[in-house]
Formats: sequence, C-alpha cells, structure tokens
Amino acid sequence: MAKTTNSNLRNQIIYQVFPRQHSKQSNFQGVIQDLDRIKSLGVDILYLLPIHPIGEKNKKGKMGCPYSIQDYHLVNPDLGTLEDFKMLIEETHRRGMKLMIDVVFNHTSRDSKILREHSGWMFKRKGAYASKVGDWWDVVDLDYKNKEVWKELISVLKYWAKLGVDGYRCDVASMVPLEFWLEARKELLKMNPEFILFAESIDLNFVKEIRDLGYEASSDCELYQAFDMEYDYDIWKYYDTYLQNREGLNRWLEALQNQESVYPKNYIKVHGLENHDRHRAASYVRDGVRLRNLNALMFFLKGATFIYAGQEACEEKLESLFDLDLTDWSSLGKYNMVDLIKRCSKLKKESILQKGRFQIHFSELEIVHITYQTEKEVMECIFNVGNVGGSIKTILKNGAYINLFNKETIVIENQKLLLQTDPVILKSKI
Repeated sequence: MAKTTNSNLRNQIIYQVFPRQHSKQSNFQGVIQDLDRIKSLGVDILYLLPIHPIGEKNKKGKMGCPYSIQDYHLVNPDLGTLEDFKMLIEETHRRGMKLMIDVVFNHTSRDSKILREHSGWMFKRKGAYASKVGDWWDVVDLDYKNKEVWKELISVLKYWAKLGVDGYRCDVASMVPLEFWLEARKELLKMNPEFILFAESIDLNFVKEIRDLGYEASSDCELYQAFDMEYDYDIWKYYDTYLQNREGLNRWLEALQNQESVYPKNYIKVHGLENHDRHRAASYVRDGVRLRNLNALMFFLKGATFIYAGQEACEEKLESLFDLDLTDWSSLGKYNMVDLIKRCSKLKKESILQKGRFQIHFSELEIVHITYQTEKEVMECIFNVGNVGGSIKTILKNGAYINLFNKETIVIENQKLLLQTDPVILKSKI
C-alpha cells in the first residue's frame, strides 16, 4: 500500500454523482443545488463521473458514454462551463467536503484530441486503432510504451489538481501501467500531500482475461503501491450471488475476512452496495428490514463507505450510461434510509473502526456479526440481513447496553442477544 496513505480514509463516506442523471438540470448547477442535502448525509468526498466532452464517433446511445473522452483539458459543455465547475469545487469545499473526479487514462474516444494530434500515441492491432476489450468499440486504448503519453497525462492530472480537485477515481486502473501511477502519485503529492488516489481495480477473472490476451493487468496487491483505496471487485461476485439469490452469505464474509491477510496491513477497501456499473441493491432486495441492514452494514465493514446517488431513495433502476435517464428521487425517504445513512455516517467516525482489530463471527443464521477491538474497548455490530428470528452468542458480557444505532436498550443474558430488525451497534470498555 502507498506508504503515505492516511488511515483516516477508513472513516470516510464517498458519494458518487452522475451529473447528467442527478437532477433535472443535468449539469453542474444541479449538483451545486443539492450539496446541502448531500452534506447532511455525512458525506466527506463527492465523486463525479467523467466531466469531459464525450466523443461523437462510434458513440453509444444518443448521448454517448462519459468514459469515451474527447479532450481531458475541457469540461463537457452539456454540464456547464469551466467557471461552473470551479464554482462546484468552491461550494463543495465551503461545506467541508472534498471533490474527486473520474480520470480515464486507459483509452480515449475515437475522435479525441490526442488521437488527432498524436496518432502514434494510440494502441493498434493489425495496423488499426483498437481497444484491448472487445465490447469497448467506442474507444481506442493509449499506448504507454511512448513516454510522451506519460508526460501529457501527468500534466492533465496536475491541471485539475491545481484548480482544486482533491482526488481521482482512476478508471480501470489495473490496465494502466503501475509504473505510470507511481510516477503520477509522486508528482501529485508534491502539489498536495493529502491528494487521494482511488483505483477501480478489476475483478480477478478480468485480470486473468487481459493477461491471457498477452497484456499487462495489475492485481489489487500491486496497485496498493500507488493507490490509497481500491474497489472490492476482488470479492464482488460472492456479494452479488448473495444479493441476487440469498445464497453464499458466509462465502462472501469469508472473502471479506481473507482481505485482512491478503493485502498490506494498512489496506483500505471501499465498500458499497452499488455503483454506476452494478445493479441497484433495491432491484433485488424488496424486504425493507433486509435492505436497511445491508445499507447499514456497508458503514461498518473495514474501509471507506461508498454511496451511489439514488441509493438513499431506494432507487431500483440503474441509470443508462449512454442516454438521458434521470435518477428517480420520488421514493426519497422510503424505509427511512436517509435517517439510517445519517446515523451510520456519524458512527463511522468512531476511531475504533479505523484502528480496531476487525473480525467476522460466522453463524448458520442469515446475519452479519462483526467486532472491532482495541486494548481499551470493543465494538460489536450485528446486522439482520436475512430478517430472521432467534438469538446469537455475543463477545460482550451479560448486562444492559445502549444500541448506538437507535438508542434503545439491549439486554445480553447468558451471553446471548435476541436478534433485532434494526442494526445493533454496541460499544464497551474492556
């Protein structure tokens, strides 16, 4: 893991916004007008999908994919002006949040400025511009064998950082040379020692597929040399299987626990129910108790918490990447999800969640039972993700405790606790 990574990132809440779909304005101003509500959720980092002009050639859908970029130095005029974007940075900072944007350095659009002006910087297969991934036919990959590509892209990173951007979420970071990211990190930290690099690390099958094609693809372990945080796509398939079929909960939890020994000691994974590439959790889970507990759980897994805008409204539809497809906010407040997020965001700041020893306690019941321990205190977290009855064995001693989630009294007798419909978060001194 990057030695300069701040472990406080484990207490952070990241909120992802797709500006085109977020509001009726479909632009930066629409996001600015929603900043107070976003901040009220307890958000620390606002993360925007790519803000740059979208390619026209071979574009997907009516509006094109934001990950097919024409010019890294410009903002998409559909979203507003550069001054509008500067205002978004300023207003985000004024509310005590940081702003992170998407950078897409594996590829550009097929009519990008780079391709027009520096055709020798692009990847070719059999003499034709190409992408290493077959269904990404709207883009052309960059060729990192040419060090001029490195210079140009690092200048892009510096440009936006100088404007006040606090971090980058790096698209398919695994497919860009690790050496480039190490160089980029060095340059960015000279400008801002607290700059954040967040890698979209790819799932294990994708890593193997790219390597089998004869190309480089960095593993999660390798990426931690340059990045502060990574996606948890390494174990997403187990989570997805549970979410869709209610099968294999313990297999997913086992994979989570194994991250403790697979990755560097100070690793930071980013845990979320959904994002712009994955189905909405509410499209699978229609039980309010289950959905509330799954949402709460993401705040108490070891690492940062990720919220995709619309999740708090129990949005079931995954918005299109290629067309105008506004987020449906009509159910905002359903299952009291907003209140739940606010409560969990406050608890996320507990230092024990950053420094404590993380342990999953496995059960035959459809629950998630987690503990954090330091030399002085213990936190016990129980999530009834299956909406089941019964009781479980606790590590806390018998007695009456206050559930930090809802302030109700929880009684432990014979070291057993009756399962609740609400999440149970207990803390005690040792």
